[in-house]
Order: sequence, then structure tokens, then C-alpha cells
Amino acid sequence: MRVFAAVLWKDLLTEWRSRDRVVAMAVFAVLVVVTLYLAAPPGPVAAARTHLSGLLWVTIVFAAVLGLGRAFALELENEALSGLALAPADRGWIFLGKATASFLLLGVVQVLASAVFALAFDVDLRPIALPYGLVAALGGLGLCSIGTLFSAMAVRTSYREVLLPILMLPLMVPVLLGAVHATAALLEDGNLPAGPLRLLVVSDVVYLIVSFLGFESVLDE
Repeated sequence: MRVFAAVLWKDLLTEWRSRDRVVAMAVFAVLVVVTLYLAAPPGPVAAARTHLSGLLWVTIVFAAVLGLGRAFALELENEALSGLALAPADRGWIFLGKATASFLLLGVVQVLASAVFALAFDVDLRPIALPYGLVAALGGLGLCSIGTLFSAMAVRTSYREVLLPILMLPLMVPVLLGAVHATAALLEDGNLPAGPLRLLVVSDVVYLIVSFLGFESVLDE
């Protein structure tokens, strides 16, 4: 637990001092929302608004990939990956520290992106704030769990900016299916369906367990 707390505190303190990841993610998310609004402006009929949940999660996923690509950049630049590998604890705790830091940063960006999206597409998220927050948290957890593992895998490669989304996005399908369907139901009638929620929970649990157990092998490589 001390290793988890140390890694989490180090990442959050470093980000607080530099703010490079969260600012880049936030600016990118806003630009994606603006681009999507110009490409597919909302219409007055219900059929023109059925795609809104998908557009919202496209924005979140793009911002998450950008941030996760920088999750291990500082350790790579300072040759600190070897120091992480020497931590006197199960390396899964290092993964949890890095993933939790990415999850918290993504949460900040999700709040901003959702607010900008709501303004741009004239969507009132206030009545569904709590259930939508739950869906966003579960979706962000899935993105950050498997994304942190693949970020550690790709960080030493020459094409890590390209390799990370190639590895990550195919495995994001269950998370995105659950998040998009749950968000669509919330936007339509304000009810949170059980099926997509179960899919999100199961996907998060599986990804967390696999990433926790597999991170030691990834860090050794």
C-alpha cells in the first residue's frame, strides 16, 4: 500500500506542478467537441440526437488515449523505470498507483468535456448527473486500467504514440458498448439500464485483475 500511495502522490504532485497532461487532454477534448459539433450539429428531431452518446464517448476516449500515452513519459525521460522495478513490493501496486492517477486526471477532463459537450449540443446533464457520473467513472476506470498496462508496454518502443491506440482500442469495445448504451438510455429517458451497467462492472473487474497480475511481466520487459 505504501508503494501505491507513493506512486500516486508522485504522479499527482508532478502533474500539479507541470499540468502538462491534464491541460493537453482538456484542450484536446474541447477541440474534439467543437469538431464534432461542426461535423454533426444537433437537429431538432429525436433521430438527429441518437448519436450524441457515441460522440461524447469518442471525445472521452481520444482524451484518455492522449493522457495515457504520457503516463510513463516522465519515468522514461529520467530512466526511472528501473527504479520502479526495484520497489520493495508487488509491482501490481505500482500499476494501481499509476492507473489511479490517470483515472483522477481523466475524471477532471471528463467533467470539463461533458460540460462543454452539454453546452455545444444543448443537452441538459443536470437531471442525470449522479447516474451519468457513475457511468463515466466506470468507463474511465476501464480505460485507465487496461490503458496503463499497454502504456507501460509501449513506452520503450519507437512508435509508442501509434502502438498504444492500436493495442488499447480493440479491447475497449466492451467498455465502450456499456458506456455508450448506458449514456444513450440516460439521455433518452433518464433511466440507467442494468445490462450495460453490468457489462461495465465486469469489464472493469477483468481488466483490473489482468493488469494487476500482468504488470510485473510488463515492467520486467
